[in-house]
Amino acid sequence: MLALSRAHLRPARSVLLRQGDPATHVILLDSGSTLITLTGAGGERTLLAVRGSGELLGELAVLDEKPRSATVIAAESCRIHLIPASDFLLFVEQHGLLTSLLRHAITRVRESEAVRLEFATADVPLRLAGALSRLVQAGSRNSRALIVRLTQAELSQMIGASRNAVGSAIKPWREQGWLSTEAGGGLLIHDIQAIEQDARQKA
Repeated sequence: MLALSRAHLRPARSVLLRQGDPATHVILLDSGSTLITLTGAGGERTLLAVRGSGELLGELAVLDEKPRSATVIAAESCRIHLIPASDFLLFVEQHGLLTSLLRHAITRVRESEAVRLEFATADVPLRLAGALSRLVQAGSRNSRALIVRLTQAELSQMIGASRNAVGSAIKPWREQGWLSTEAGGGLLIHDIQAIEQDARQKA
């Protein structure tokens, strides 16, 4: 599938697919990580999932010929391949991939439902730790630490919390040295396991 189009580089925070747009292509994520978000009627944005390298993005809208159901944002610098819908559908038919793609899509829908349930029922530290954990798992690792290139305001919107609540959750983790803040915005995660454990103990 990589041979169907040339690679493009997209910077962190860039919009790769936009909710409501027509499904003209799919994206093959060669490297980097992305946020799958849903925007409500009032403009609120909710994090549905985090996807890492090797993932297909936007294929469901192409398969059912409907507008994009979610927005995809680069969580870090990403290397992507934009594959036209017609080329993708022909590739799927030639290789008998439709059933496998549908099964994979069902699994991802269930994962997104689990994330939404977590955000609806868990307290802020647990929601934040879960979001950071997903970003760490999907992110590109060039060192022992990982940079989450989202501001506290963006993180608060993603998990449905106030910016002050996110700041309060981050403060003890920063004091323990489990994460640090970046000058240009974002977080440097040093010990995600300690963050998750602390969040569970406070729940």
